[in-house]
Amino acid sequence: QVPLVESGGGLVQPGGSLRLSCAASGWMFDLFCMGWFRQVPGKERQFLASISARSSNKYYAELVKDRFTISRDNAKNTVYLQMNSLKPEDTADYYCAAATTAGDRTKESDYDYWGQGTQVTVVS
Repeated sequence: QVPLVESGGGLVQPGGSLRLSCAASGWMFDLFCMGWFRQVPGKERQFLASISARSSNKYYAELVKDRFTISRDNAKNTVYLQMNSLKPEDTADYYCAAATTAGDRTKESDYDYWGQGTQVTVVS
């Protein structure tokens, strides 16, 4: 089991920003591709962004690529998701995930380990 702990979620107004963090401990974080997904109750988990082990490659879902930025700090074993210009439709539970294989990692099935999620609510 690879522990992943998300934080940074909360309540924000439309147009606002949040930065989510996902901390890992006790494993070789810098060998893993990391990703962010979100899920609304009753719907499938949705890919948002992924980043390769050394940050050389980043992939984004079309619907967030101009507003969200993924980054990582391997010295801190942490991956981030900066979310700007938030909209009510961004309301969801946000999850980070770790993949043991390389590639664009845009599918839920690409990932081996998942965090418990952090809730983001965008409301006026």
